[in-house]
Amino acid sequence: MSKKVRLPKTLIEQATKEALRTHRTISNQIEYYFNIGSIAEENPDLSFKLIQEILKADSETETEEYGLNE
Repeated sequence: MSKKVRLPKTLIEQATKEALRTHRTISNQIEYYFNIGSIAEENPDLSFKLIQEILKADSETETEEYGLNE
């Protein structure tokens, strides 16, 4: 489902720069930031590195489920 939302220009600029660096779309980069924030809020004792590893493992699992890793 897609929905238009207004975001601060600076947030979009920062997400755009990071999206280019990490080879993500701007939407995927913002979603990635949201996921990091959600995990961090739910698990304040986790390190940023561990959160990154969790997200990486989740994305690898999704890729394998859809046969995109072949």
